[in-house]
Amino acid sequence: MPFSNPAPFHLLLKKWPTAIICWLVSLSIPVFAEEEPQFPEDVQIRYHVPVPMRDGVELATDVYLPDSSGGPFPTLFVRDIYSNGASAVRQRYAKLATASGYAFVFQICRGRYDSEGDWYPYFQEQNDGDDGLSWIAKQEWSDGQVGMFGSSYLASVQWLAALNDNPALVAIAPGVSPGNYYRDVAYPGGAFSLLSRASWGIGLAGSRTIMSYPISWETSVEHLPLKTLDKSLGFDVRHFQDWLDHPNYDSYWKPLNLEVRAPEMSVPALNIGGWYDAFLRSTIGSYVTMTKEARTERARQNQRLVIGPWPHGWNRKTTTGDLDFGPDALIDWDRLHLDWFDHWLKGEEVEEQAPVQIFVMGDNVWRDEYEWPLARTEYTPFYFHADGSLDSVTPEGEVSPLSYVYDPTDPVQTIGGNIMRTQVRGPRDQRPLDDRKDILRFSTAPFEEKMEITGPLTVNLYASSSAKDTDFMAKLVVVRPDGFSFNLADGVIRARYRQGFEQPVLIEPGEVLLYEIDVWATSYVLQPGERLRVDITSSNFPRLNRNPNTGAAFGETTEMQSATQTIHLSETYPSHIVLPVIPKKD
Repeated sequence: MPFSNPAPFHLLLKKWPTAIICWLVSLSIPVFAEEEPQFPEDVQIRYHVPVPMRDGVELATDVYLPDSSGGPFPTLFVRDIYSNGASAVRQRYAKLATASGYAFVFQICRGRYDSEGDWYPYFQEQNDGDDGLSWIAKQEWSDGQVGMFGSSYLASVQWLAALNDNPALVAIAPGVSPGNYYRDVAYPGGAFSLLSRASWGIGLAGSRTIMSYPISWETSVEHLPLKTLDKSLGFDVRHFQDWLDHPNYDSYWKPLNLEVRAPEMSVPALNIGGWYDAFLRSTIGSYVTMTKEARTERARQNQRLVIGPWPHGWNRKTTTGDLDFGPDALIDWDRLHLDWFDHWLKGEEVEEQAPVQIFVMGDNVWRDEYEWPLARTEYTPFYFHADGSLDSVTPEGEVSPLSYVYDPTDPVQTIGGNIMRTQVRGPRDQRPLDDRKDILRFSTAPFEEKMEITGPLTVNLYASSSAKDTDFMAKLVVVRPDGFSFNLADGVIRARYRQGFEQPVLIEPGEVLLYEIDVWATSYVLQPGERLRVDITSSNFPRLNRNPNTGAAFGETTEMQSATQTIHLSETYPSHIVLPVIPKKD
């Protein structure tokens, strides 16, 4: 039977006040149950055990045992770059694990804090994670069964360790996890994820420990050329330079596309994500590819997906951006994870439940589903019209196109979205952008009754440009009767990557081309009186780097020029968004 919760999912939802939760550089921290766990009276702790990797580098590793009996115990394993294990949140992990009868092992990743070696993101975690698992399995206190959990980078190391198919790794619980590092982490739609990769990639490189340098990232990333950004801030960061040296999906990135590597993995996974998380596309992608392509039937049948109304700092408070999703928006992190690991590591019986739980925004309720995308979805094109309307009526005849001028020296500012930066992420009021002339807006009439859209979103845009290369962006927006408008989802395609991300092809100025924009996914029920709107533009700064419109090699130019962008709306060129409409129940 596919694994799921031992009780209906709504029983795991828990009201939680908007308490202050410790926040560590881009690290997601979940909300826990109200009762604070404590170490067992007989807990055994050993700090900074030097664990050798296959190349001789030793990683500082803390071991917590539930009691002095010597075990053997099943083990929960966390690998971290953000803490040396002394923080309250990490100590809480150790308390919860040992209080629940698990050994807990906390390992500092290579090159961070007290672990030897040099830190380079991602690539070394596959073998280091595998070596850590093998070391645990050989210990006298271990029963040979290990589960891994954690979010963001702490989730990445789980998937990377799973590639080696270590027999000790029984189950994982990755939260807000990247899975295709080119498409999600560095180059969504081919455009560089500027603010995130600069503040994280450069900001973490200055020390083995977390330190805050006096850098205003929002303004610092205006620097050109992009390839000297780290040096302009006083750093020389090898991995940041490597990211910029590989703007195409090439041999550098392919080992980090964990979605296509699903056939190498055979581990059950509890995938947790958020509708406004920077890695939503990968959370869904990992679930889908593992259910279809994982190496074993056991793994394929035992994937779970939980998506809430959260940003990258998932499950922290009921409010995300400018919206409050109510008390049911939060889950009991403790119970969810313990139920998962109690089943896989202790063999406890569980009731069969739906493998997918999603929070349906608008109605603000959790719902069980049995697949993703939902089998009953009606994919419905909504067309853009020259009068600014948006509906399911196909354009007829020749219609005059609409144009705007994209000036990269005056880009559209980032307001909301699937971004890590706390100050701008999530659903945000879009009205500050209303006076801009470089955004085309297409809006439905107010809905007379509820309509649900749940699933993947795609914009098919017929466009031409006066430039050799440029960007096209689409944002799906909800407009309420009082005029308040907020973003649901957005996406981008860099023109040179319209035919694929491996080989860039510049465009012929003036040529009408079809651009398919991946707008990722959402789940929202439109209420009577609300409208849907699609905004089309060419910049989203500083979330994404500005396309200079010159066709120059990526990151090497200071020259920028304006481009006239023309959106075509005729019967021949029917630009539209495909909405995943969920039919009403009879």
